[in-house]
Amino acid sequence: MSELIIWTYDWVPKGPRGFVREEAALPYTVRTVPFDGREINHLAHQPFGQVPFLSDGELQIFESGAGVLHLARKTDELMPRDPVGEAHTLQWAIAALNSIEMVSVPWWFLKMSGKEDNGLAGWMGLRLQQLERVLSEREWLVTNRFTAADLLMADVLRVSEVRSFGDRPATEAHVTRATNRPAFKKAYADQMAHFEAADAQRA
Repeated sequence: MSELIIWTYDWVPKGPRGFVREEAALPYTVRTVPFDGREINHLAHQPFGQVPFLSDGELQIFESGAGVLHLARKTDELMPRDPVGEAHTLQWAIAALNSIEMVSVPWWFLKMSGKEDNGLAGWMGLRLQQLERVLSEREWLVTNRFTAADLLMADVLRVSEVRSFGDRPATEAHVTRATNRPAFKKAYADQMAHFEAADAQRA
């Protein structure tokens, strides 16, 4: 089996911290690139200077969604092996990134910039309500089991400002189920420990 490496920054400010997931149940190593100089120091691996990016042997993959789907194809932990289950997982994974995150990220950014009434609230509310209707009828997005689609959707929705936008009990229950999974808790704790150690070194 090829060596699986997840690359992140050696340190980040407290605001944008994320997490590395273990849901694929595959062995992996975490390595870092410097946060300082990030705009240019790893462009050969990630043309936009972001993290995470993934190394799987000779294969290099950037963009979180692409990395998650690559891992999902390596194990049935995150994607059913039947054609219908795989197609439905793919469509909901893309929906998380294209139909929900494409609204929630600019809405969040404008809100954090002090523009509370930023013109995107109506669009945001519509998309989240459409998703709420789906999640009110099922526990997980695909085939009654947790998949890469739920992982990506919960990651988009777990931002505190998004979670507090409106009253959406089914969506909140979905995020809670996903983030209460043991793999999520372990990955989150491990990454926070990594960055806390980096904080101490920079103090």
